[in-house]
Amino acid sequence: MRRKYLVCELLCEITQTLTQANIERASREAQLLFMAFFQKDELWLISNQKSELAVPEQFFDWIMRRSKNEPFEYIVNRVSFYSEEFYIDEGALIPRPETELLIDAVEKNVADKDAKLTFVEVGVGSGIISIILAKKFKNAKIIAVDISSKALDVAQKNIEKFGFEERIELREGSLLEPVSENIDYLVSNPPYIAADAMLESNLSYEPQNALFGGSVGDEIIKELLDVALKRKIRFFSCEMGYDQKDKIQNYLKSKDFSSLEFYKDYSAFDRGFTLKV
Repeated sequence: MRRKYLVCELLCEITQTLTQANIERASREAQLLFMAFFQKDELWLISNQKSELAVPEQFFDWIMRRSKNEPFEYIVNRVSFYSEEFYIDEGALIPRPETELLIDAVEKNVADKDAKLTFVEVGVGSGIISIILAKKFKNAKIIAVDISSKALDVAQKNIEKFGFEERIELREGSLLEPVSENIDYLVSNPPYIAADAMLESNLSYEPQNALFGGSVGDEIIKELLDVALKRKIRFFSCEMGYDQKDKIQNYLKSKDFSSLEFYKDYSAFDRGFTLKV
């Protein structure tokens, strides 16, 4: 069944619904949901406020989902990262802007962008990190691991979209267990939130095993540090929690490695590091 609306009336109704649900920037979100569903751009929206439109029930389902604080990205199945657009759904964590800095940290440490390197990403999620690395390092082989088959399905869709089936290999498993090859560069945005942390309600829609890193939060990071040192992986770049720098430094005090460099996010919080073995 389709109901008919003037575009301006429909936007007004959506805005009211989202406002009542305490969605921030309700008017703008109404516009973005409209444009995503009907595949229209800003110019069309401005020029057709008085146009009549037949609106299917599925669109109102979108509005109800957003009014319950389901993330916008899961509703429209799209997310932007590093100036590219990716497929996303609830099987994978929604990429955050600060994770782009993890890519920058990797790029900073690779002198020869054309070298035939083997990258391994642990916790591939939607595949966005591996795909950007494949774009930047044309001769690299990338092995991407995740314990979640749902996340691997999302990653596969994105890998196919960008045509990297021959260069990015997906493997299901925990940490580096599925990888026996020599590794030049280990990359990860692992779960690093403590189990008792209070999170915003919209995060309840995201895969919890991609958020929580253990009772303290840094347990998986420490496991990755151990395996990077044991296997003598030359570089390991990793995202972390804003309050985990001291813990990581203390954990590595008695370890043998070449260097440890931290980087900050856009809000000047400590957000990640690169370990050089």
